[in-house]
Amino acid sequence: MMLGTILTILVAAIHFYFLYLEMFKWEAPRTRKAFGMTEELASQTVVMAANQGLYNGFLGAGLLIGLVTGNASMVVFLLCCVIVAGLYALYCGLRAALFAQSLPAIAALIAVWMAL
Repeated sequence: MMLGTILTILVAAIHFYFLYLEMFKWEAPRTRKAFGMTEELASQTVVMAANQGLYNGFLGAGLLIGLVTGNASMVVFLLCCVIVAGLYALYCGLRAALFAQSLPAIAALIAVWMAL
């Protein structure tokens, strides 16, 4: 379970980083570049991004709560949610989501399942 725990913490940390970018740095040049946005588009979508960041924070918090409480079903469910979100982003043209979201969550999910 140690590897599953470490990888799940990594996935949670990635989502807390998304929270930070989307809620507090959405209009910053590096964030705009990472998401392929113009200054105008970032300005128009700042509220939507903050809401999205909040949801990413909920995913990260849920993963940590699942680990702390030993609720493997919760961890598995949330890792599956992360995988689906990354695959949907990939479908929408955000190829980086596969590497930033889905692959780490798949690795964590496999490690968690192997420990069950």
